[in-house]
Amino acid sequence: MSVAKKDYKRITTKSLIEMKSNGEKISMLTAYDYTMAKIVDTAGVDVILVGDSASNVMAGHETTLPITLDQMIYHASSVVRAVERALVVVDLPFGSYQSDPKEALRSSIRIMKESGGHAVKLEGGKEIKESIKKILNAGIPVMGHLGLTPQSIYKFGTYSVRAKEDQEAEKLIEDAKLLEKIGCFAVVLEKIPADLAKKVAESISIPVIGIGAGGGVDGQVLVIHDMLGMNNEFSPRFLRRYLNLYELMTKAIGQYATDVKSKDFPNASEQY
Repeated sequence: MSVAKKDYKRITTKSLIEMKSNGEKISMLTAYDYTMAKIVDTAGVDVILVGDSASNVMAGHETTLPITLDQMIYHASSVVRAVERALVVVDLPFGSYQSDPKEALRSSIRIMKESGGHAVKLEGGKEIKESIKKILNAGIPVMGHLGLTPQSIYKFGTYSVRAKEDQEAEKLIEDAKLLEKIGCFAVVLEKIPADLAKKVAESISIPVIGIGAGGGVDGQVLVIHDMLGMNNEFSPRFLRRYLNLYELMTKAIGQYATDVKSKDFPNASEQY
């Protein structure tokens, strides 16, 4: 039986769980600044992730590891000021939660108080269970992240597909169930086989958001710079480019430079 799509004026963690139970897919995109977040929110995206991918696309680092908690708070506060409808989830950056549950709680409190974000996201399963519980006990919503976890890139040594072997697949399923049990409101699954992701989504009641995890999950997330084609050097199989902004912007900026050099800009109607 099909269920009519509910018009959510404001997306909450409860809204996402309702969407899953109603069979409505969840849309999620990253944003890191006020202007972009305003556009994403107005377009009707359900969840905005202030991702530690800002380390790559905003600051030009090779990995997500260098970005700091202060920098994440800066990006998150810019996004929150723009948003009227979407749920804003903020990544806890590398080094701000792994060492000790008290540090994880302090980092999460800073994000919530200083940025106004609505939830935090952490990478990992059983190994960070105590940190997640500590954060949840303080009333802060937590989104999990399993599969390819970019903050562990030097441990993995590659960005290739995770959980292809039975042992790792079984651990991923166990971790997803654990995250649900301790109180996470959703889980991101990154770059794992589609069949496994579908199995996980069917085995837990909280939403599963995929990136490179096939269509059998409850929603999808992409980095907005990739989806809009601003970054022309990143072309994984899971990425669909909805625009080629790299080409459009390069052409427009080049034309501006030419017009300035030729004294075509500004013309008579463009001055006081």
